[in-house]
Amino acid sequence: MKMKDSPKDMALKMLGLFMILSFFFVSCTTKEQPVTITEDAETYTLDNGIVTAMVAKTSGDLVSLRYQDKEMLATWLTSKGEPDLQRDPPGQNFWGMNRGMTDHQYGFWSHDAMGPRGTQAAIPTITINPETNGGERAEVSIKGISKGRKMGTGPGADADGQFMSDIEIRYSLGKGESGVYTYSVFTHQPEYDLTVLGEARFAAKLNDFFDWMSISEKQNFYYPVEKRFIDKYVLTVVQSENRAFGWSSTTENVGLFFINPSMEYMSGGPTKVEFQGHRDTNPVAAPTILNYWKSSHYGGATLTVDEGEAWEKVVGPFLIYANAGDSPGAMFTDAKKQAAAETEKWPYSWVDGVDYPSAEERATVKGKLVLNDPITDNNFSNLSVGLTAPEYEAVYPAGTGNRRPVNWQRDAKHYQFWTDGNADGTFEIDNVHPGEYSLYAFADGVLGEFLKTDVVVTEGENLDLGNLTWTPVRHGEQVWEIGIPNRNASEFFKGDEYNNPESPIMYAELFPDDVHYTIGESDFREDWYFQHVPHNTDSEAEPLPYRGVPAEGRATPYTITFDMPSAPEGTATLRAAISGNGAEKIDVEVNGKPAGSIEDLIRDGAIARHGKQGIWHQRSLSFNAALMKEGENTLTLTVPAGSLNDGVMYDYIRLELDE
Repeated sequence: MKMKDSPKDMALKMLGLFMILSFFFVSCTTKEQPVTITEDAETYTLDNGIVTAMVAKTSGDLVSLRYQDKEMLATWLTSKGEPDLQRDPPGQNFWGMNRGMTDHQYGFWSHDAMGPRGTQAAIPTITINPETNGGERAEVSIKGISKGRKMGTGPGADADGQFMSDIEIRYSLGKGESGVYTYSVFTHQPEYDLTVLGEARFAAKLNDFFDWMSISEKQNFYYPVEKRFIDKYVLTVVQSENRAFGWSSTTENVGLFFINPSMEYMSGGPTKVEFQGHRDTNPVAAPTILNYWKSSHYGGATLTVDEGEAWEKVVGPFLIYANAGDSPGAMFTDAKKQAAAETEKWPYSWVDGVDYPSAEERATVKGKLVLNDPITDNNFSNLSVGLTAPEYEAVYPAGTGNRRPVNWQRDAKHYQFWTDGNADGTFEIDNVHPGEYSLYAFADGVLGEFLKTDVVVTEGENLDLGNLTWTPVRHGEQVWEIGIPNRNASEFFKGDEYNNPESPIMYAELFPDDVHYTIGESDFREDWYFQHVPHNTDSEAEPLPYRGVPAEGRATPYTITFDMPSAPEGTATLRAAISGNGAEKIDVEVNGKPAGSIEDLIRDGAIARHGKQGIWHQRSLSFNAALMKEGENTLTLTVPAGSLNDGVMYDYIRLELDE
């Protein structure tokens, strides 16, 4: 006999049904709610029933972002729950929590539309009025006209600004979207002077209930304010590998993430390492998300515009995405899924009036790389192919090294378009702007990179480059090799622990007699320390936040022993691929006799800042092969004495012989 429900059971069932229906009703109605814009004298407010974004008219700062009726930013609020813009005024603010530069407790571009405070008012405009499109989308613009002023008062800027350019900042919100898009438009008019851009980024400081940071699979952990004193440089990541990054809350079960749908507007290509998140270094120590579009770390990036030069660049749009979930892992997974969806939408159809070609105006470039090498087979591993600006000389003010060469690793001035190639060498690069490019490619197992110049992309016309023969440079027969050419030092001993601040100290403890490597017997995974640094001689040496290990060490020799079947003649060439460096030079000896030095190394701070890669570069040293003999030989690489930060991280080393 079926038992009837008790009144208590009936009440619980009705409550459950009510909650389900309420959730369904709220979900449906909020997704269908039209987007609106309201404004007052100081701000625009964009609202779609899911998120509410408030933008300062004077600067383009994002002073509030609400989701599920929660303020997501670290914005100081008044007693009425509104942003306190007297305590934290938008725009230039050298008197904020981080003294000496503009800093806020909400979201802001380092180069805002205000410029130096009081010099000229920004122009606020509604660029997409939701009243004209049935509430499908809203967009606001805050524009600052330079007229000879330097704009931007963020990190590294002087009180009178930094970069002479018009700056327009936009925010866009669509119906049913769980986040707001932002992008910034830089325009250097021909009448403007020579100007140099410093560090450039969008930063968001988050509410203190965010306690779990997810910026990569490795950097995905509980990060409460009590851990605020972590050296932030242990948290850097390869930007292109992490399109979705941010924070979540284990108490409120909400998340906030930045999503880059494309990397075309970012600097430094697919190997660039930067910050994407950490706790702020001011006393509040707010959870922070950072989108560095112009890098300043690990060799940084370059952006200079000459006097008389017309230049424009659109940075973004990228999505500031709010979500909810039962765990940080679930929210991070959802953010990555959203990133994939945003990439499929790129380029966005609603961006108009700026240097942002539509899908119809862009092109797909494809081809096939064919490897022509006597040792390496024609199957590629981790093939990267990109279209970038041809290498050029950046012009700097007189007295500062007037002209400096810039390639894709340091370029922030132009757009870059990269893709992952296939094992058979085929590739397709989508959504390329019209223009003239150089095509670059690199892959694991192949020393150097492929280059094809004068690639012209025509508006709206796809381009098939056909078969492209890649013949890697060789200076004779290969005698031996150490490592894997892969643009980083991860394969060497302890390379997987690159972000350990004590790594430079550990070398002397692990290799008290220095590295002795025998070709054919030793294993670089165990016998070659990933940082070739001065050998520590200071018993009190310790890492210091942001400074690495400033202790001194003696010169460090790495000795390579190898056999030669006969006494060689001709020219030998030592080829060193460097993935990160702080050393001035590497001295080379063959069988105890000087063979020269590897010089002109690029210093990028990768060791001091706990990285596995910085600015990749290759250097070669040729010497008389008669220095070698039949039988056992030694080749010694010595890093000079000095700071433990002043060492080398090799990507790969090879000895070649041309008889």
